[in-house]
Amino acid sequence: MDSTLVLWLSHHFLGEHGIGCISISPSLKRKDYQFAIDFCSKLDIKLIVVETSEMLDEDYFSNPNNRCYFCKSHLYKTLAKVQQTYPDYLVLNGTNKDDLGDYRPGLQAATEHEIASPLLDCDIDKAAVRQLAMHFKLPNWQKPASPCLSSRVPYGEIITRDKLKQIEDSEALLNKFGFVDVRVRHYGDEARLEVPHGDIAQLNEILPEIKSQLFSMGFSKISIDQEGLVSGKLNRAISQ
Repeated sequence: MDSTLVLWLSHHFLGEHGIGCISISPSLKRKDYQFAIDFCSKLDIKLIVVETSEMLDEDYFSNPNNRCYFCKSHLYKTLAKVQQTYPDYLVLNGTNKDDLGDYRPGLQAATEHEIASPLLDCDIDKAAVRQLAMHFKLPNWQKPASPCLSSRVPYGEIITRDKLKQIEDSEALLNKFGFVDVRVRHYGDEARLEVPHGDIAQLNEILPEIKSQLFSMGFSKISIDQEGLVSGKLNRAISQ
């Protein structure tokens, strides 16, 4: 939603000079990628699709606690190549004020590559982003946060394409059953399901119905996190 707002405003004020760019990374949900395609197509915004190579970088796939730094470094290096075609353009991201209150090693990469963060510069937090997106009738103004799929794998556990697909497919299954805001944490053979605390009872009711489908995705153990969904929960391991 943050990046959508920045792109929409860029296009609104700059016309054809507001260009979108997205990486078709294995850690990006296919439905989020398709949303970007459809959004830009509908509004006649030029969209450049790039392919980053973080999955080939051991500094990334070994999943250290600063994994996001290496991911964003690959992205910004790729965008620097795109920028050569548009030398007078700035590269913008969707970082907002609330991002400073979380553990975000990717922000260091943005600083190193001189990426502009207009929402942050304007002191806009997530609530204001959502209000602006609603005001401008952006189709994803109500969309829950959707961090990269790699954030579901505990630090120190290897990131693989198979794991990312398991996570994506299992979260899509929960979406199919009406759970909008979900995380499936990947603990080896175990899928640990997170939904908002108020939805846990409902998830408990349907768990027997969906277990076989989750087993078919490669998990041998399914559990529900009784604390409920907490964004960035795996970051707790860093302080511990």
